[in-house]
Amino acid sequence: MSIIEVKDLRKVYGGRAAVDGVTFRVEQGEIFGILGPNGAGKTTTVECVEGLRIPDAGSVRIAGLDPVADHDRVARLLGAQLQESELQPKLTVREALELYSAFYDRPADWRPLAERLGLTDKLGDRFAKLSGGQKQRLFIALALIGDPKVVVLDELTTGLDPRARRDTWQLIEDVRDNGVTVLLVTHFMEEAQRLCDRIAVIDQGRVAALDTPAGLIATAASSTVISFTPSAPLDPRDLAELPAATSVTERDGRLVISGTDDTVNAVLSLLARNHITAGQLRVVDATLDDAFLDLTATAAATEPATAATAQEA
Repeated sequence: MSIIEVKDLRKVYGGRAAVDGVTFRVEQGEIFGILGPNGAGKTTTVECVEGLRIPDAGSVRIAGLDPVADHDRVARLLGAQLQESELQPKLTVREALELYSAFYDRPADWRPLAERLGLTDKLGDRFAKLSGGQKQRLFIALALIGDPKVVVLDELTTGLDPRARRDTWQLIEDVRDNGVTVLLVTHFMEEAQRLCDRIAVIDQGRVAALDTPAGLIATAASSTVISFTPSAPLDPRDLAELPAATSVTERDGRLVISGTDDTVNAVLSLLARNHITAGQLRVVDATLDDAFLDLTATAAATEPATAATAQEA
């Protein structure tokens, strides 16, 4: 059952379409990711979902409600952590949590949230004194404090250290397991691959691909990467003739070859024929990074940066 429906969404700034016909559905209880390069239209899309921007065309529905026309009802269903937010500098963490709790008839208990997000020792600290990562954790808590049915998280773990990032990932998985639908905008490919059930890749204001992380990875031009330091030089002509190889690079004596399983087998045969050993041999599957770069490579090469796209994250 779809709880978020976005259809033919369009938003124009200064004659340029930041979002140009975006369509997707988010099923109840899933974590749905949105990926894209800077200026792709990701933040504008989710701001339309949140009711913070009015689309120029198309429609958005949250549980069948219009985020603009039915703003008050949607606000009771939806929590949001924005890409950039601020609070009054002198407001303490405790005061912020208690204030936001007062906005809802049946808020979540903020104390367990504060503990899960490592804020318990900071309850008496003023907002202005918090680090960037602590502010980010506070805004995640504020997004969840209304016990929402849907939560929108824009750059969820920016500013968090690796341990805090993984703790936050676990919290979001627990939130999803409790029936909350999550719409996640991120630049972290590892985060998207770990958390998301499905992902929409948005490029130049349009959906370039929509699939599971595994489905997107399967589209990568290079499904396998082999890297090693050969005990003796290999003939460049032999490397150029490797089957299904999409790239061969060498740096400080180490070769990195992208291709398929056929490429890996051919490399191993080539080494054996020439009695060359492969030092520090590594064979890894393609990642979401590889798929993302393939999907957005053409636009990156042909589309110059503009003032209109620079304001988008």
